Amino acid sequence: MADNDVDLFVIGAGSGGVRAARIAASYGARVTIAEEFRVGGTCVIRGCVPKKLLVYASRFGHEFEDAAGFGWTVPTQPTFSWPTLIANKDREIDRLEAAYVATLERNNVNIVRSRAVFEDAHTVRLLATGARVRAETILIATGGWPHMGPNIPGIEHAISSNEAFHLTELPERIVIQGGGYIAVEFACIFAGLGSKVTLVYRGENILRGFDDDLREHLRNEMTMRGIKVLCGHTIDAIEKAGDEYRTSLSDGTSLTADKVMFAIGRRPNIMGIGCETLGMECHEHGGISVDEYSRTSVPNIYAVGDVTNRVNLTPVAIREGHAFADTVYGGKPTRVDHADVPTAVFSEPELGVIGLTEAQARDTFDIVDVYKTTFRPMKATLSGRATRVFMKLLVDGISGRVVGCHVAGPDAGELIQVIGIAVKMGATKADFDATMAVHPTMAEELVTMRERAARYTRAAAAE
Repeated sequence: MADNDVDLFVIGAGSGGVRAARIAASYGARVTIAEEFRVGGTCVIRGCVPKKLLVYASRFGHEFEDAAGFGWTVPTQPTFSWPTLIANKDREIDRLEAAYVATLERNNVNIVRSRAVFEDAHTVRLLATGARVRAETILIATGGWPHMGPNIPGIEHAISSNEAFHLTELPERIVIQGGGYIAVEFACIFAGLGSKVTLVYRGENILRGFDDDLREHLRNEMTMRGIKVLCGHTIDAIEKAGDEYRTSLSDGTSLTADKVMFAIGRRPNIMGIGCETLGMECHEHGGISVDEYSRTSVPNIYAVGDVTNRVNLTPVAIREGHAFADTVYGGKPTRVDHADVPTAVFSEPELGVIGLTEAQARDTFDIVDVYKTTFRPMKATLSGRATRVFMKLLVDGISGRVVGCHVAGPDAGELIQVIGIAVKMGATKADFDATMAVHPTMAEELVTMRERAARYTRAAAAE
């Protein structure tokens, strides 16, 4: 490949990189994108897409049980095949990768299957061939990578979320270290498929950063579903004992399992690509520092997605990639608004969240009105399942604007996407109240909550 033959070189063909490459090419830019693993990145290949497929699989066991209350009889005991699930999942991932490749090729984006590293601010070297490519602009979109924590004895025996998608068999017992959304989701997946699950987390409660009421609700629900949640603990060592693994915990106790998984967070994937040789600034949390247009401290180099460690969600990376292309090649300078981003945790039950937690709202506004409810979902009245829905609205007590919404229950992820539109538009509690309910639904509670659960004022808190 000759020097100076590309306008844009993208490192990483994940969600953000693919979107940026495609849109830049549509504006007429000559674009090359490099990917060392598979086109599609973490989300498509070993993240949210295969995870959601496993989530669906994990819920069928409950559905079979619940059907009895509605008059259905399953003639024989349902059986589950992990190899069948994984094979079918792999076929779907292959299809999606092919679709991503076809989209890039249709937009005349050149795909290079190689790791790319910086030689200087305008030059990258392809490790697969040794070729050097010079580009006017370079975009880093290398995403994140599982962080395995301190180098404890036996850490080499632990798996991450990457390997969890490719296990040859379903573990009968699994110990998972972590309390974030990846750890929680996999705990619920494995438990739903029949594994005995223990979740070990160093903090006081799971899902740090989420609303405290929501955290407590989910922990109770997980416990009722047979997941053992040990907070205030860490795994200090892992020892292989035949086909089993013995984990030593920080309180001196031990657990034996067939697999040990670490899901304690992800780090920006910038090791070894040469950012440090360019003097590129990174912030204290390890991500590449960028301005409001995703430009790094090196003027012709940009970065989007999890590698910047701003809001680490696939739709955010896509939006950032599109905004980059609009800004640099479309003549439309575009900033990405990272406020009020809706998100979901595909646990059991599912969580949907947008806006501030109660603690954040009380730190932000002079008066905060809290509305919340918990109830048994209609389906559970006949199935007999011991589960409850939780909903919470946080309202600026002066303007009446809804500044936070937190939901735990069936299809909460679908629900929060629609609620997100209202919150982003600045809807008030009066707007929610004026909206006619759809009955009978779970969501109608969001427009029928009239009784305030609490009101907090800064003045009273200061006394």
